[in-house]
Amino acid sequence: MAISCNNQIFSLHTKHSTYQMKVDRDFLIHTYYGPYVGDSDMSYLARCIDRGFSGNPDGITDKGYSLDTQLLEYPSYGTGDFRNDCLRVAYADGSQVTDLKYVSHEIKEGKYGLEGLPAMYQGDENVQTLEVVLQDVYKNLEVILYYGVFENLDVITRACKIVNKGEDKVNLLRAYSMCLDFNNKDMDFVHFYGRHAMERIMERTPLHHGLQSVGSRRGFSSHQHNPFVILCSHNAGEDHGNCYGASFVYSGNFAAEAEVTQADCTRMTMGIHDAQFNFELQPQESFTAPEVMLSFSSEGLGKLSQNYHKAIRYHICRGKYKTARRPILINNWEATYFNFNTEKLLDIAREAKKLGVEMLVMDDGWFGKREDDVSGLGDWFVNEKKLGGKLKELVDGVNEIGLKFGIWFEPEMISEDSDLYRAHPDWALKIPGRAPTRGRQQLVLDFSREDVRTYIFDRMCEILESSDIEYVKWDANRHLTDVWSALLPAERQGEVFHRFILGLYDFLEKITQRFPNVLFEGCSGGGGRFDAGMMYYHPQIWCSDDTDAVERLEIQYGTSFAYPVSTMGAHVSVCPNHQTGRSVSMKTRGVVAMSGTFGYELDITKLSEEDKQTVKEQIEAFKKYYDLIQNGDYYRLTDDGRKSPFVAWEFVSADKKEALLNVVVLRTKANPILHTVYARGLEADMMYQVEGSQEKFSGAALMNGGYPIPVMGDDYQAVQIHLLVCE
Repeated sequence: MAISCNNQIFSLHTKHSTYQMKVDRDFLIHTYYGPYVGDSDMSYLARCIDRGFSGNPDGITDKGYSLDTQLLEYPSYGTGDFRNDCLRVAYADGSQVTDLKYVSHEIKEGKYGLEGLPAMYQGDENVQTLEVVLQDVYKNLEVILYYGVFENLDVITRACKIVNKGEDKVNLLRAYSMCLDFNNKDMDFVHFYGRHAMERIMERTPLHHGLQSVGSRRGFSSHQHNPFVILCSHNAGEDHGNCYGASFVYSGNFAAEAEVTQADCTRMTMGIHDAQFNFELQPQESFTAPEVMLSFSSEGLGKLSQNYHKAIRYHICRGKYKTARRPILINNWEATYFNFNTEKLLDIAREAKKLGVEMLVMDDGWFGKREDDVSGLGDWFVNEKKLGGKLKELVDGVNEIGLKFGIWFEPEMISEDSDLYRAHPDWALKIPGRAPTRGRQQLVLDFSREDVRTYIFDRMCEILESSDIEYVKWDANRHLTDVWSALLPAERQGEVFHRFILGLYDFLEKITQRFPNVLFEGCSGGGGRFDAGMMYYHPQIWCSDDTDAVERLEIQYGTSFAYPVSTMGAHVSVCPNHQTGRSVSMKTRGVVAMSGTFGYELDITKLSEEDKQTVKEQIEAFKKYYDLIQNGDYYRLTDDGRKSPFVAWEFVSADKKEALLNVVVLRTKANPILHTVYARGLEADMMYQVEGSQEKFSGAALMNGGYPIPVMGDDYQAVQIHLLVCE
């Protein structure tokens, strides 16, 4: 069994890990998380000594027993644990002390669900759930801790529900999803920071005394910090060392924190950020905190990433396009921006069809009064004057050429210069009597309101049902400020951030169920909402608005630590690149974009004949390698180019009979140093042939001796090495 309980010791086992907790003097104590140890009682690791100013719980005379030094499963505020807490509650009498004690537990077959929130689902895996009930008997506040054990994936999920069973209302001031305590500090904190057009850059620093924290108070998970962090041993590399990952299945404000304490212990917490968070619970009401996916690897960062790749691809992503091959598309944004009509789009479609492209996507500018980014958002009515005809005529024309059709929406946003805003100014997030902050010349619709969501939903449905539309790019081009809802009283305005995200999830669930054959791609100015929560509804997300192939190496490298390539929207764009001005060969742009969903973002009618031939070859290659790239195990063979002179990565099939090495050499040098790339994940005793040559090598040779990288004649040149087992 994945979950066992002996003498109030709970052991949660995956194939390679054990997570353990114990009821001790009615407190739920964390004892162990790491390599598999069976059902051994690991509480012997807890050593209690009398530490000054660390008090003792009521009724306990042992001066060494303090909540300030114990490893705890779900710490609350005010009872002597002065470390970072998970739960803070304001009660009707003004107190904020919560004392959680064990009440009961239940082990269930299958995976728990979270109402209104995305979460991992069971699929074809054997999964067990542990529910542990804690209670503050003074205030009759109940906390239900949820643990889902995906044994074969080496993933354990955590979430919780807080229930007010008292007679007075309570206000949640903090409701984190999980705590993970360690009895040492000898680890590194790995997180992924960035900015618009440069997201998820990996940063690794040793833990130090005090609090290390990343998060978002922007309303979305954000470009600036990703809701995924790692704690790992100092010596951990791609294929060795202990690594602990935590991925938050949520798309709004978050905090991920690591604290090294007075006794050199470490506490990691994760949950909804408590900035402007104040959630009221009337008697018998409950609050559900979103899910965290935990995974442990004793085989380094590479194995940890592969655990998350499988978990997200097969147990977060849903629907038709969870595993189905996505169409190779061309998007008109960087080709035309707002300056297009039906004929221009059909010209692009005709040329794209000749080269093997399978879908045309019409981006921003097709609706309302939308000649630039100042007006029109919210007016989801086709601008037939601009298009030069009806939307159906355009879609039918694209279909007749032989391409599928996709369309862009930004449902959560509104322009002040729009008919919708003039009719319903109270539908925007803004504070009466205060001038709002604008982003991209737009405001944000109050998606916490059902009437707002219903109106936008109906408008989207009318558009999507009017023609044969098979793809939606869902964008969101600013963050949340002036967060205030016209429908909530003053004392409940602290709920708006979270209610906005709940409303967004409600909308996404309805629209994806209404249109099960439509491929929805998420976007928020690129990768500003690139998280597992959105992937529950969008199986792919535009990775970044930066389409420069060289910068994408760094962005996609960082993204790969938590997210599979099947979720990374990646396109070949024009050169000089519109974001950096850099020129890179068409071949290199293709190699980089293939390590994602693959498509094009340029005016294909203006390409040279040589580049058109390259496009045709790229599309054929991507189709050939599709299963290997999308379903194979992913290996990072170098860093992101900050230290290495080249960037390399690899895909290996599950049976290890096929592999694809990808290399981009960053800078050419006079009298160059010769470089070698070392494969990973091959079968040592198998013989592999390099496709297109007579070269044959054993897996052991390629992994230990490596493969020589050709000398390149220019900067940013790429090579793909396709390995096939010799029959």
